[in-house]
Amino acid sequence: MIADYACVTGEGPLWHPLEQRLYWVDIPTGRMFRYEPATGQHEQCFAGEPIGGFTIQADGALLLFMARGAVALWRDGVLTPVISEIPEERESRFNDVIADPEGRVFCGTMPTGKRGGTLYRLDVDGVLTRVLEGIQISNGMGFSPDLTQFYYTESLARTIWVYDYDRATGDLSHQRVFACVPEIPGEGVPDGLTVDAEGYIWSARWDGGCLVRYRPDGTEETRIHFPAQKVSCATFGGPDTTDLYVTTAGGDDKAANGSGAGALFRLRPGVQGRPEFCSHIQIK
Repeated sequence: MIADYACVTGEGPLWHPLEQRLYWVDIPTGRMFRYEPATGQHEQCFAGEPIGGFTIQADGALLLFMARGAVALWRDGVLTPVISEIPEERESRFNDVIADPEGRVFCGTMPTGKRGGTLYRLDVDGVLTRVLEGIQISNGMGFSPDLTQFYYTESLARTIWVYDYDRATGDLSHQRVFACVPEIPGEGVPDGLTVDAEGYIWSARWDGGCLVRYRPDGTEETRIHFPAQKVSCATFGGPDTTDLYVTTAGGDDKAANGSGAGALFRLRPGVQGRPEFCSHIQIK
């Protein structure tokens, strides 16, 4: 365990290559934290509206994806609006985002009582496109090492999908199942994910208390258990991307969710990760 801020929904860990620090959020409380391995210091660095996910811009600023479909740039403690809201998302919020190799951002929203969630693509020129609709909780995303496949988690469908990915256009096609989580007590549902250098997928299990490593063919290779029922997301970091950081949730009720609920963990599984891509969204 690295840090325990008793996060209600600890999520979205992301390694900042310029700062050599890890950032993560607690979605509903609107808190953001960072950890510097070189010094062992960690701190809360932001508090505001709920943050569903974020990317790191090429210049080091953070692009925050928030409630109501709002997007804002956070630099040196100053928040600059980029998109004030998406009218269709006024009752929702973003949930998990990822930058692609060209600097676009795939960003999903939560379902509401009226309709399912949506996966959007924010292009570098600021144009927002609906990619998928009617989603049962948009969640973890990642790219295969050869950048031809896109992995996408639909939590309540208990499914990790895989698509053909066109790097030139950002288009997704040929949807098929990568892995399904059986509806068995204790298995939970798939949440955030990351892809390592060998092309294996690490998927967090909300209410499953573990992190599962899948082979590229979708079969399970191993799982790592945590003292927290709600394991939410994972990312590789560190100078050589061999540190695996894992966020958890449920810190508001540790009695029910485990002693480590809401904490940030670090593993060294002997596997190398791949640096996440930076976003290149043009701020007008």
